[in-house]
Amino acid sequence: MKTLKRILLITLSLCLIGITTALIYYHVATKDVTLNPSRLTINENMLTLLDKDKNLISLGAEANRQAVTTEEIPWHTKQAFIDVEDRRFYKHHGFDGKGIVRALLHNIKSRSLKEGASTISQQLIKNSHLSQEKTLKRKLQEWKLTKQLEKKYSKEDILTLYLNTIYFGHNCFGIASASEFYFDKKPKDLTLAESAMLAGLIKSPNNYSPFRYAEKCQNRRACVLRIMRKNGSISNEEQLAANAAPLPVSPKKTGKDKGYAYFVMDELSSLADEYNFRIGGKIEIQTYMDKPLQKYLETLSATDENCGKAFLSLDPKTGGFTAAVSKIGNENRLPGSLIKPLLVYAPALEENYLSPATPILDEKIDYGGYIPQNHDGKYHGYVSVRECVERSLNIPAVKVLSSLGVSKCADYMQKMGLQVEDSEKNLALALGGMQHGYTLKELLSAYSVFPNGGVKKSCGFIERIKINGATVYKKPKTEQRVFSEDSAYLMTDMLKGTAKNGTAKKLRSLPFEVAAKTGTVGTKNGNTDAYAFSYTTRNCIGVWCGNPDNTKIETSGGGLPCNYLKSINEFLYNEYEKNGESISPFSIPPNIVKIALDKNMYYDTHTMLRADENSPAEFRFTELFKKEASPLESSTSFTFPIILSPSVTVEENKVIITLNPHSPNYYRYRIERSDYATHTTIYEGEFIPQFVDEHIEKEKCYTYTITPIYKENVGKKIILPTVFTTAQDSTLIEDKQITQTDWWNK
Repeated sequence: MKTLKRILLITLSLCLIGITTALIYYHVATKDVTLNPSRLTINENMLTLLDKDKNLISLGAEANRQAVTTEEIPWHTKQAFIDVEDRRFYKHHGFDGKGIVRALLHNIKSRSLKEGASTISQQLIKNSHLSQEKTLKRKLQEWKLTKQLEKKYSKEDILTLYLNTIYFGHNCFGIASASEFYFDKKPKDLTLAESAMLAGLIKSPNNYSPFRYAEKCQNRRACVLRIMRKNGSISNEEQLAANAAPLPVSPKKTGKDKGYAYFVMDELSSLADEYNFRIGGKIEIQTYMDKPLQKYLETLSATDENCGKAFLSLDPKTGGFTAAVSKIGNENRLPGSLIKPLLVYAPALEENYLSPATPILDEKIDYGGYIPQNHDGKYHGYVSVRECVERSLNIPAVKVLSSLGVSKCADYMQKMGLQVEDSEKNLALALGGMQHGYTLKELLSAYSVFPNGGVKKSCGFIERIKINGATVYKKPKTEQRVFSEDSAYLMTDMLKGTAKNGTAKKLRSLPFEVAAKTGTVGTKNGNTDAYAFSYTTRNCIGVWCGNPDNTKIETSGGGLPCNYLKSINEFLYNEYEKNGESISPFSIPPNIVKIALDKNMYYDTHTMLRADENSPAEFRFTELFKKEASPLESSTSFTFPIILSPSVTVEENKVIITLNPHSPNYYRYRIERSDYATHTTIYEGEFIPQFVDEHIEKEKCYTYTITPIYKENVGKKIILPTVFTTAQDSTLIEDKQITQTDWWNK
C-alpha cells in the first residue's frame, strides 16, 4: 500500500511539474504576442514590392484593395466559405475539437498529414499575425491570439474580416477585388455558382484559376457545391443549376497593360503552391526590377500601333526578369519560328549531327501528307545551316527534326522548361505547330541558355519573399546543363548572323554583339503573332506583337517587333554608357576552331573539305566547328589539280574536245595529241569550253590527253578515248580499258 501511494505521489508530482513547465513555457512563448486590430484589415501596406536597388515599386493598376461590410456579402457566399473551410464555425470558440479529432483520424488512416483542422478564426490569425514556421512556439501564439480574437469580435465580424483579407489569386486580396476581377460585379451581386468558385479558389488560387485550368476550377467548384448540398445549405436543384453555370473565360478588367507587379503577383501564387506557404499578412517581396528600363518599356508600350504588345527583359547571369509590360499577361501563345533554335538546331549541334556549314537541300518533300512550305513559297536548293537559321527557312528545319527524331529533340526542350505533350510530337513542331504554346516568360527563359553557355538557370521575377518578417522563399541558384558550351556558342554565332544578315537585320547597326531570332504565327488569312528576341552577354529581350483575341495584325517578326527590339537595345546601351559600363562580346570557347573550306567543292559538289593550302583567298571561306566535329579531309585541287573527263568527237575531219562545264576556270589546260608516231602539244592556255583540232589526217588513229595545271603544280593527265579517221567519215574507237576506268577517283 505504501508503495502504491509512493508511485501515485511521484506521478502526481511529475504531472504538476509538467503542467507548471508547460504553463511557464506558454507564458514565455506568448508574453510579447497580442492581437493587433490594424493587421486584421486590408490596407495599402500589407504588400510591399522592392526593385533591385531596394526602392519601393508602385503597384499602380495592379493594386486592388477594397473592404466590404458583412451586410454587403450574400448569405450563400458566406455559407460557401463556411461549409468548405469551417462548417462548425458558429458552434466553436475558435478551435474545433471535433474537427481536430476528425483530421487526426483521417491522417492516421491515410498515413499522411494532408488534412488540417484550422478554423476560419485560426486562418485569419495565421495570415495576419504569424510567421510561416511550424513550431510549438508559433502554435501556442496562434492559440493565444485566436482566443483574443474570439473575445473581441463577433462571429460575423470575424467572417467578414476573413473574407476581406484572404487571397484569391491574380493579385486579388479580399472578396471585393476578387468579385470585380473575375465577374465584374460587387460581392452583393454574386450568384451561388460564383460564390462556390471563389470559395474553391482559396485552397490553391494558382491551380484553380479558371483562366489557366478551367477543368480543375470546374471540378473544385463542383466539390464545394457537393459539400454545401451535403450540409443542407442548398437544395438539389440549386446544386444542379450552379454546376451548369459557365465559368468566366477571361478577366473582366483587361483594358490596361499588365505591368511588372502583375508578373510578380502571378509568380507569387505559383511559389506559394510550390513551397507550401500562405499568402497573407504583411508581405515584402524583393524583385529584380530595373526601374529606368521598366519606365522605358511602359512608355514604349503606350505607342499606338493598332496591335497589342508585350516586352520582357531578363538578366541571364542572375536569372532575374528586370522589366515587363504585356497586353496578354502571362498567357500561352504559339511560338512560331522562335522554336527552331531551341528544338531543332541547338540539339542537332549538341548531337554533332551538323555544323553551321552543313549543306541541306531545300526542296519539296512529302512526309505522309505533311508538305512543309517556306514562308516565301520557294525552294532554294542546297543551303548551309547558317543560312537556314538566318533566313528562317522551314523545310530544312523539318528535315533536321525528322532525322534527329522528335522525341529526342523534345527531351532538350523539357530541360529548358518547355514541355511538349505527346499529342504535339510531330514534324509540324519544328515550325511551332502545337496546341497550347508557351508564355513569353518561358520562351525567354529558354533562350537564356545560350548566353549562359548552355546552362539553364532558375528564372523569375522574385528574389526573396518575407511574410510577417520571416523569409519564406529565396530564389534557388539551381543550374542544369542543356547544351555544351561549344554548341551554345555555335548557336549564338549563327543567331548573330540573323541580326546582321537575316530576318532580324534591323539590328545590324547596333554597336555591340547581339544574337537575335524572329518568329511569326499566322494562317492564309493573316498573321496573329509576331516575335523578335535578342540576347547579349548582359540582357535577353523578348518582344511580342499581336492581339489577345487573335485578330489579324499587319506585321511579321522582322517588322514592328524588330523596331521595338532595336529601340530597347539602344536604350540599354545608352544606360550602360552613362554608368561607364559596356556590353562585352561573347567569349569563344577554346574547343571552337575556325576552318577554311574549299569553296568550289562546297558549291559544286556540296561537300565540306578543308581548303587546299595553296588555294587563293577567293576560292576558300571560313566557318566555325567543334574540334571533334570538324572536316578531316583536305582538298588538293590546287596542289594536285584534277578535272572531270572531257568528251571527244569527230565531225567532218575535225576532232572536237569538250571540257566538263565544272572544270575550274583558274587552271591552265595542256592538250596533247599522239598518233603513235608523233607526240605534240596542240594547246596550252586558259579554260575554253571546246577545243577544235582541224589539223588531222585521214585514216589515222589519234589519242588526246588533257592535263590541268595550277601555277607550277601539274595535275593528273586525263587520257581521252582514241579516235580513228577514215576517207569517208570518222569513227570513235573506244578503248574500254580507258573509258571504263574511274579516273576521277583513281
